[in-house]
Amino acid sequence: MKSFTYLTPKTLDEAVSLFESHEGRSAYMAGGTDMLLKIKERKLEPDYLISLKHFAGPDRPELNDDTKELFISAFITHRILEQSTLIRRSYPILHDAVQNIGSIQIRNTATIGGNLANAVPSADGAIPLIALDASVNIYGTKGMRSVDLIHFFLGPGQTVLEKGEILTEIVVPKLSPRTGSAYIKFGRRKAMELPLLGVGMLLSLDEDMETCAKARIGLGVAAPTPIRAFNAERFLKEKQITENTLTEAGQIASEEARVRDSIRGVAWYRRDLVGTLVKRMGKKCMDRIALEINGKNN
Repeated sequence: MKSFTYLTPKTLDEAVSLFESHEGRSAYMAGGTDMLLKIKERKLEPDYLISLKHFAGPDRPELNDDTKELFISAFITHRILEQSTLIRRSYPILHDAVQNIGSIQIRNTATIGGNLANAVPSADGAIPLIALDASVNIYGTKGMRSVDLIHFFLGPGQTVLEKGEILTEIVVPKLSPRTGSAYIKFGRRKAMELPLLGVGMLLSLDEDMETCAKARIGLGVAAPTPIRAFNAERFLKEKQITENTLTEAGQIASEEARVRDSIRGVAWYRRDLVGTLVKRMGKKCMDRIALEINGKNN
């Protein structure tokens, strides 16, 4: 492995300045689980690694008391999210995802921001956040800007991040009442491997507890980037959530998927899986809504 100089800036401005000083010869590193592998495989050969792990800031996800927005530092590890009571209770779709990323050792090191910035189609962290309508804050020489996460990914390994920019924070808007969410990482076996498919779903119901007020369906490993099944979402809105409507929504979502053959699975199988898993996650959303409402009434 090529040797490098490890730099530990204490602020965002210092990190950006260091990147500019060593432009073309430097790279940012948060948890390092992917970066160090790329360096070992000589896919990247930076002279300087700029650590993003030494900034002072929130070490837990935080809910704004006034706006009810959820703020997650991009430098928080998957393990912190996995162990967060706030995430487990109020954002189960995200908890479903992070508890299945790699091993505990990986989750103790890898960050949610790194998971997004790597921009692999199979990134488990991206799908639930897309379903939650999350946005990301990005900092660089021009200051801070915000981008809806659904527009953050441009292609495999490609994002809207410009040279020297750092993904700093994830913002999830206030949840609607009577909302349930769920995510499934589907693989050939229960072990540390990339998923054949990832499906995240969010449903919000009207006061009648039957009619869909809002639907979000995120798909991973179903296109070159994480995507939403917009047609299936529109189909569900203002309809009663039944087994038949979820079946039809799953079929519509499967037609939206841009799956392909790979060494892990053929396209037709992945397409069929989309329909099956959307229906399954829809049912799980409904179960979680019922559980929350019953818990409040008891």
